[in-house]
Amino acid sequence: MSAIVTALGLRSNGITPVPCQAPYHAIFNFILAYVLLSSRLLKKIYGIDHNVNPREDVARFGEKAVQDGKITRKQLNLLKRNEAAHANSVEHFPMFIGSVLFAVVSSVGNETINRACVIYSVARIVYAVVYLTVDTEQLSYTRSLTWWTSNISCLYLLWQSGKALNAGIA
Repeated sequence: MSAIVTALGLRSNGITPVPCQAPYHAIFNFILAYVLLSSRLLKKIYGIDHNVNPREDVARFGEKAVQDGKITRKQLNLLKRNEAAHANSVEHFPMFIGSVLFAVVSSVGNETINRACVIYSVARIVYAVVYLTVDTEQLSYTRSLTWWTSNISCLYLLWQSGKALNAGIA
């Protein structure tokens, strides 16, 4: 466990300084938002992917695919949730990048940055899994909880950035 904590940059091993892991979290969260949560693969599998205008696939062809028996209502609902999870992740990515950049530029400690990045990344993974797999209202609040967790980690970094910048003024 100690090796994992050190590898994630959450604590120093006492010999070397803690490296900033933020760039790797940025790469991971970009891939999660823009690649892994893309609905293209699922639409291809279901046979309703149209590369000419892919953003309209589900809205334009989804209902017809259900009526024609190509996909089930449950599969269409999964596609809709997949598109929503993808859109939310793409929309949220700039907030993450902005808060990390503020923290790095204002010299917030690497352990603090790494901790917030780990929390953000785990929250976004759980968010995606819950969004894709949960189709009941009661359990869907777990998604809201993970969404807020990722937001709070970004706000925490911005807060720490402000403290670091204002410490130089005093």
